[in-house]
Amino acid sequence: MATNDIVVFETTEGSFQVELFTEKMPITVANFVDLAIDRKFYDGLYIHRIVPEFCIQFGCPFALDPHVYHGTLEHDDVGKGSGPADTSFKTFDGKEHQRDEDGNIEDELIKGISNEKGTLSMANSGEPDTGGSQFFINVTSNKHLDWFNGSSESYHPVFGKVIKGYDDVVEKIEKVEINAEQPVTPIKVISIRMV
Repeated sequence: MATNDIVVFETTEGSFQVELFTEKMPITVANFVDLAIDRKFYDGLYIHRIVPEFCIQFGCPFALDPHVYHGTLEHDDVGKGSGPADTSFKTFDGKEHQRDEDGNIEDELIKGISNEKGTLSMANSGEPDTGGSQFFINVTSNKHLDWFNGSSESYHPVFGKVIKGYDDVVEKIEKVEINAEQPVTPIKVISIRMV
């Protein structure tokens, strides 16, 4: 594939566009596209975590409930949902990749793609190969999350960047009232579609 893909996030706070790093991050992007476009995994999920001046986090399947952090789940499950277990997806060159029994994929560690403001990055448990369906938008430069900078043990691969709607939608979402890192007024991801 010669160019990167662009997707539109439609939320209850407005829409924004993201360029996916299809060529540089083929496994991570193909996982995301399989979930977002083919399975419509994210449609109807709520944004479950906002940390001002840090990140906006999406993609926990338990976040069909807008108040997932407020006693609606067993403590051990809160924010730990992942992709569909034991499923597969294909990268754009036709190679098949497998999600494990927890719905996670392998880390795709490409040196030089940094957790800069506006980028999308895989969330994980802190252990290797635990990225799955959850991701976050960096709302500041979070270079300490780069696996290659040596200042921490973080492994958060970046796979896209907001290219339209950051100032008027993403920043608005970052600034909403929160309680325990959750929006007081729920924010739903209505859909994610390919341009």
